Amino acid sequence: MKVLKFGGTSVGSAERMKKLVEIIQLGEQKLVVLSAMSGTTDRLVEINEAAKNGKTEEARKLISQLEERHLQTVNELYEDKYTITLAKHFISEIIELLQSEISSYKPSVSEKIILAQGEILSTTLFQFLLEERKINSCLLSALDFMKIDNNAEPENDFIRKNLTELLEKKKGFQIYITQGFICTNDKNEIDNLGRGGSDYTASLIGGALVSEEIQIWTDIDGMHNNDPRIIENTQPIRYLSYDEAAELAYFGAKILHPSTVRPAKLAKVPV
Repeated sequence: MKVLKFGGTSVGSAERMKKLVEIIQLGEQKLVVLSAMSGTTDRLVEINEAAKNGKTEEARKLISQLEERHLQTVNELYEDKYTITLAKHFISEIIELLQSEISSYKPSVSEKIILAQGEILSTTLFQFLLEERKINSCLLSALDFMKIDNNAEPENDFIRKNLTELLEKKKGFQIYITQGFICTNDKNEIDNLGRGGSDYTASLIGGALVSEEIQIWTDIDGMHNNDPRIIENTQPIRYLSYDEAAELAYFGAKILHPSTVRPAKLAKVPV
């Protein structure tokens, strides 16, 4: 099984989601890790900041804007009226949860619950699209297998055991969808792997399953021999060792989260 990770730009609009369906149907069985829709996590951060500072009305307006954007995506994404109704109902449930969290805001707990909703929204809406198109797929909740300890380090044995068991229970699907970024912690509360953590999720999954390979899909064609934002006519580097890739990421190559390559390296899975 291959593990594919797609960032927010890949699920940033209805058209991009439709293109994503075409990509993931190619070839063998795969597990697909999705980020939140482009801009959604930033909006959720703004909602958190407003709620934390007692600006409840501002937070509610931001939530309404988030709802409006996702409802617009729904209208453009699906053809079947039943799927549209199902998706809108799901969005309303998430919006109610967000409104509830800002009404009784608990800084540490509420913040992480709110931040998690972007990936939950994107993966569920994408799974509805696959179901509408009758594609053999299954949505796995990352909260059922992705866990960190009290030092915010991944519990690799837990991840391996629970993900393997979950896939065994849900065997027979061609495509599995799950959330990047989000996890539970040692208190069994919703938590996350930090910004850029969807790359890390893909690597942890790929390492746990000793996958054929991990693919990080983005709008850039790879790591370059210099910073293309500053230097003209840079060239992508075709092959890198794990250590070279990690070092480049650590020193600012934003194409890859700095932590991503370590689980892949330990399991000897190519990225």
